[in-house]
Amino acid sequence: MVSSGDDRYPHRLSLTISHPRAMRELTGELNANLKVLGRNLRVRLGARGDNLSISGEEDRVRHTVDIVEQLVGLVIAGHSLSAADVDQAARMLLREPNVRLLELYTDTIAAGKKRLHPRSLRQRDYIQAMRDSALVFGVGPAGTGKTYLAMAMAVSSLLNEDVRRIILCRPAVEAGEKLGFLPGDLVAKVNPYLRPLYDALFDLVGYERGTRLIEKNVIEVAPLAFMRGRTLSNAFVILDEAQNTTTQQMKMFLTRIGMGSRAVVTGDPTQVDLPRGQRSGLAHALWVLGRIDDIRVITLTDADVVRHPLVSQIVRAYERESRQHHHRDPRDGEARRRAAHDEE
Repeated sequence: MVSSGDDRYPHRLSLTISHPRAMRELTGELNANLKVLGRNLRVRLGARGDNLSISGEEDRVRHTVDIVEQLVGLVIAGHSLSAADVDQAARMLLREPNVRLLELYTDTIAAGKKRLHPRSLRQRDYIQAMRDSALVFGVGPAGTGKTYLAMAMAVSSLLNEDVRRIILCRPAVEAGEKLGFLPGDLVAKVNPYLRPLYDALFDLVGYERGTRLIEKNVIEVAPLAFMRGRTLSNAFVILDEAQNTTTQQMKMFLTRIGMGSRAVVTGDPTQVDLPRGQRSGLAHALWVLGRIDDIRVITLTDADVVRHPLVSQIVRAYERESRQHHHRDPRDGEARRRAAHDEE
């Protein structure tokens, strides 16, 4: 390691990456992946030929070298690297430097035409919980893979004949806007609420196969209200957007679980769209059921976000604003009292 002559980037190190594909995957299109690494690790990276230069604070340069070597190892093992992969790996390894990416990526789910792997320790815990427990709560912000991984486990369980059918449901709650009177019959009216579940299903098994399974009722996609009075046996059941259930709806859903079934409940407690003053069934269930040994609760964070790198930054920004909101100057008491009066 040598001095770079720049106070902002006092140390510089050069790595030779002789594997051509690894260098291409690492840098990304127009060096997009290097920019993601540089932003997360606060270093400056440059690539020329098979040479990668890293400049920054000495400890950050060394940390970057470890992450780069792990990412190169993934490519050599046959994995591709998107900007989201690089972003998520960098954020995870900053928090948990002892994680070995290659070990993490070898824990796969065979789901239809895809093989999926966890991209964080908490995602691995989530997958293992779904394998081991009859009821799992997956809680966390948008983009952490809650619904998609649950769908992958459901498809895998169906194809392995561990269950006979898949049941997917969501509460039909408007997300902050009035949709008015939608045309069509009852199924057509609730379809917009269920679209994300269809999207995940078709991505895993393909549109034609997914449609056939739905037509044969092997996979059922329905609003939560349709679950009342049923007993769901030998099924993999997913309740998505559970933060928008009422306490009564959540109890109704959880008591539908029959013999040979598994249930996964997913939701983001920070995005409740229920009418003001109505308690979320997800928050209530986590409080009431938290001490039952056979129920697993996996909490995902912004470090587990696997969408566009901007999503993790957006999640963190909203979390910071939320914390600041709860720690405002005591002199803002009158404003809080006025806000509480308005809520009433």
